[in-house]
Amino acid sequence: MNAQTIKAGMLGLAVGDALGVPAEFKSRQELDREPVQGMRSGGTHSQPAGTWSDDTSMALCLLESLTGGLNYHDMMTRFLRWAEDGYLTAHGETFDMGMATRKALVKFAQGTPPLACGGKQEFDNGNGSLMRILPLALYLQAKIGPSFSDKPEAYEIIHSASALTHAHPVSLICCGIYCAAADAIIGDGGIPALHDAVEQAKGFYRASALAPWLEEFQQTDVGTLLAAPREMVKSGGYAVHTLEAALWCLLHTETYRDCALAAVNLGDDTDTTAAVAGGLAGLRYGLESIPAPWLEVLAKRDQIEAMCQAFAQSLSAGA
Repeated sequence: MNAQTIKAGMLGLAVGDALGVPAEFKSRQELDREPVQGMRSGGTHSQPAGTWSDDTSMALCLLESLTGGLNYHDMMTRFLRWAEDGYLTAHGETFDMGMATRKALVKFAQGTPPLACGGKQEFDNGNGSLMRILPLALYLQAKIGPSFSDKPEAYEIIHSASALTHAHPVSLICCGIYCAAADAIIGDGGIPALHDAVEQAKGFYRASALAPWLEEFQQTDVGTLLAAPREMVKSGGYAVHTLEAALWCLLHTETYRDCALAAVNLGDDTDTTAAVAGGLAGLRYGLESIPAPWLEVLAKRDQIEAMCQAFAQSLSAGA
């Protein structure tokens, strides 16, 4: 796993997040009238252009934690520092946090073991673990190897990392399919490989105790998403919808720029949809595909790149 690949994924995620922050909660109809075409300031959270939100902060916390190895207590400790102290935020302030994440961090702060903190109810299936899981796919690619999507031990780690804040089977499956997709994109990048990885992940779940929840993923199929019109794609905060919207944007565009903007302009949970899609698009098209003007205004870009470099070095050293 080289540093350029890691930077492509993480900066792809952060740029997508920052594109979406000013438009968060805007409807698709509003954005159809005035689409996002680049970095904006102001908007929903009144932030400077290039400001990223909880999606990137939590992904960076996970990346930094994994740089020292796999430690769920350490992951939650960093998430709590983010929530309480503004650690790894764009400008020293935590301004966006999902309810399920908040509840899990309160439990952890009160002494609950990390893997017992995540909500397990049906209404706990927001996209808060999906939005930050990309660093784990990068970690598993290096530690378990390419095409890890048929390895039970990979899914066990993915599920544990999700369960820190989101422990319902639907959230676990979302993270598993997304990591399998990222794995395929790193290894090949083409639609056939993506199709095979998604189907392989779903095949794993069909043979697992999580099989009953696969009915939620009937539309999570490369062929189905390729044929789906935009009006059929949902872009709210439900984890399954975010996963499908991100894959749809990747499948219906041919550049990082177009994928990220397509995700933002779906409306509603714009920052998370674009972060999840942007991470995949960064991996598929490479760091050089991310528009330079967007990178130039991205908050703490140098720090993100340095963290990616340190992560790459730790993987090479066998941390």
